[in-house]
Amino acid sequence: MSCSTPLVDAFNRRISYLRLSVTDRCDLRCSYCMPEQMQFLPRKDVLSLEELHKLALAFIDRGVTKIRLTGGEPLVRRDVIELVRAIGRKLGDGLEELTLTTNGTQLEKFAEDLAGAGVRRINVSLDTMDGALFEELSRRDRLNDVLRGIAAAREAGLKVKLNTVALKGLNEEEIPFLVEWAHANGHEITLIEVMPLGEVDGERIDHYLPLTAVKDVLDARWMLTPSDHRSGGPARYFDIAETGGRIGLITPLTNNFCAGCNRVRVTATGQLYACLGGAEQVDLRAALRSDAPDANVAAALDEAMRIKPERHHFQIERGAAPAQPRHMSLTGG
Repeated sequence: MSCSTPLVDAFNRRISYLRLSVTDRCDLRCSYCMPEQMQFLPRKDVLSLEELHKLALAFIDRGVTKIRLTGGEPLVRRDVIELVRAIGRKLGDGLEELTLTTNGTQLEKFAEDLAGAGVRRINVSLDTMDGALFEELSRRDRLNDVLRGIAAAREAGLKVKLNTVALKGLNEEEIPFLVEWAHANGHEITLIEVMPLGEVDGERIDHYLPLTAVKDVLDARWMLTPSDHRSGGPARYFDIAETGGRIGLITPLTNNFCAGCNRVRVTATGQLYACLGGAEQVDLRAALRSDAPDANVAAALDEAMRIKPERHHFQIERGAAPAQPRHMSLTGG
C-alpha cells in the first residue's frame, strides 16, 4: 500500500504514533483511575477486531510508524492476540514498532504470543510491590500475578518498562526502592503524575505528588544525568549512575510536554481524541460503518489534524471537576 498524505497538524507536528484502545474493560479497579463500581461500555459500542485492524492499516498508510495497544486492560479482550498478529504483519512494511501497555495480570499467559507476533517491548503498570498497598490501590489481590507476568515477559525476550504513578502518602516512600528493583532486574521505569481524567471516589489532589518533589529526593540519593533517549512518548529521561539504569518522568501538571506531541488516541469505540486533555474528537466508528469507509476515514483523519490543539490545560484543584469527564480506561493509556 503506498503511503498517502502524512498526518501533520496545524502546528506542523508530524503524527507518527497511535495509541489504540481495544477495550475499556479492566480486571483491576485502580482508585486513581476509576470508581469501584465502574460502568463499562456495552459490547455493541466497541469496535470489532476487524475494525480495529482496518483503522491500524489506515493510520500506517498515513505515516504512523508506531502503534501502542492499550485499554482498559488490552489482554482481557477476547482473541486480542489475533489483532496483535494481524497488525504485526505490517512490521517492516510501514510500521516500525508495535507495543502495548498492560497491568501485567494476564502477561504470564500471553508473553510468548506477544513476542511471537513481533512485539519487542511493553509497558507494565506497577505502582507498588507492597501486597497490601497493591490491593488497596487496585481493589484486587493480584500483585503476585503481575510479578509472574513481568518475569514471563523477560523470559520471552520482551523488554519491560515499568510505569509508576507517583501517589502522595501511598507509594511516595517506596519510589526509590521501585527504581532500584526495576534497574536490578534490567527494566526501565517511568514515573507519572496523576492525571485528572474521569470521576473517581475521593479527591485526586489528596494524593497528587509533583514529580519536581520526587526528583529532588532522587537527586539527593543518586547522580541523575539528563539523557537524550526518546521513546516516542512524552517522558524526559535521566541516567542514574549508581543503579546503571534509566528513569523517565511524565509531567502533565508540572512541566507541559505538548510542543513535541506526535500522537493521537483512538478509543475502543472509535473516537479519535486529538489530545489526551482535550475534548476535540472525530468519530472513526461512524466513518468505518458508513457506505464509503475508506474515504470517510481519510476525511476524519484530516479533520483530526485540523482540530488538534496546541496543548492541554491540565490542572488539579480541590473540588474541581476532572479536566475531562472520560476515564483513562476509556481513552486508552
